[in-house]
Order: sequence, then structure tokens, then C-alpha cells
Amino acid sequence: MLRLTKYHGLGNDFLVASWSDNPDLAPDPAVARSVCDRRRGVGADGLIYALPPGGDDADVHMVLLNADGSEAEISGNGIRCLAQSELRRTGRTEGDVLVETVGGVRRVRTVRGSVDGELWTQVDMGAARPGPALSPEAAAYPAHRRATVDIGNPHLVLQVDDPGAVELTLDGPALEAGFASGINVHVVCAPTEHDLHLRVWERGAGITEACGSGAVAAVVAAHDWGLVGDRVEVHMPGGAAVVDLADGHALLTGPSTFVAEVAAP
Repeated sequence: MLRLTKYHGLGNDFLVASWSDNPDLAPDPAVARSVCDRRRGVGADGLIYALPPGGDDADVHMVLLNADGSEAEISGNGIRCLAQSELRRTGRTEGDVLVETVGGVRRVRTVRGSVDGELWTQVDMGAARPGPALSPEAAAYPAHRRATVDIGNPHLVLQVDDPGAVELTLDGPALEAGFASGINVHVVCAPTEHDLHLRVWERGAGITEACGSGAVAAVVAAHDWGLVGDRVEVHMPGGAAVVDLADGHALLTGPSTFVAEVAAP
């Protein structure tokens, strides 16, 4: 029996399996596919394994498997959900959580709220880098501007007139397929220098209500294009998060919400 807790960040939902609740816990793609199935499992966009850290400079080691069983390098919403889980597990109501990821240790800082309800936290997502070269499909896509950004995982950002008018169920997988390792696809517009509207097709999960790392990547691209400033509210179908660009780093602030404790066979 696998003991899990469920959280969501702006509707982007995750199951968390902690090593302290599950002896001999190890990432398993088949388990991720099973428990994330929305009709035959618990249902989630991904399964996060909270494992012992490899050193003394972190509180927990994060492994995230998408709903299809593939591994994601980082998730802005997922890491905040994991931090909330770790606070609840250790009986804390606030403070910093240091999360070990494949891209290094990320600090998650509590801002306000309740660990047993909605908790706002801020995570240092690190420095953005250029992503992979544009695929022919991405280069030909009818967008005003296009760019790839790597924030620990790869993103394709496309500036369009109206993100809501894009057929992401068709365009998302077609654009993702143009990249050998897949890519997260974002359609965005910036009505003001302080606001960005975003819809997402996530690699390994499909259309989701929000994407934290994607919000960061989209702001980085829009900032490079001169469309937005250093502090931007990113509006997604599931709600809004704030991205601050400072000293070469991107800070992501937003809510995560505890949903339930569950057990899966």
C-alpha cells in the first residue's frame, strides 16, 4: 500500500510519496502511470517522490514522474507542493525548505497561508538559459515571436494575439514532437508590462491548468522581447503566480493547496 498526499498549485495537481511513510520507496514509472490515471487511479498531473537528500545541504530530494511515467527535471508548482508536504511531515508551519533536484538545490520560502490549506511560497528557480534550437515546426508556427528557454527543463514560448484561441490539443503535441526530448509549449500574450497571459501544453501531461516553470520561462522570453518588466503577474487558467527577475535569477511566488491524504494499492 502506497501512502500519498495530494496537492495542487493553481490546478496543476500532484501526488507526493514520502520515504518516511513508505519503506523502500523508489521511483517507478508504472506506479506513476497507475496512480495518476484520472479514471482508474487517484488522478494527478504527476507523482513526486520525496526521498532522503544526498547531503546535509538539503531537506529532501525530489524526483518527479509525469502522468505518463516520464521524468521531469523540475516543476515550479510541483516543488512548492513538495515543500508544503515536507513542512506538514515535519510538523512545521513556516520556514525554508531546501529541495535537492537534478539541477541543484532550490530554496522554497514560506510567504503566508496555512500548511493544511492554501500556502503561498516563493522558490528560487535559478538562472534561465537558452533552450534547444527551434524545430522547423516551431520556426514556421504563426506567432509574432518565438523562443526556447531552459529553466532546468525545456520550454517553447510563442507570442500570439489570443492564447485562448489556440487549439492546444492539436498544436501542443505537434510542436512537442518536433523536439527529440520533447518540450513544454506555451502560448502567451502581454497586455501590459506587468501582466502575461499563458496557456500550456506540458510534456508528459498534456494540457494543464498552470505551469510554474513555464511561467518563469515565458516571463524570461517576454522580458527579452521587451514586452514586460522585472516583476510580472502570470495569468493561467488555474490562477495567477508572480515572477520576479533579479540578479540573474528568477523567483516564482504562488500558492499550493493541500487536498487529501490517500492510500493506493
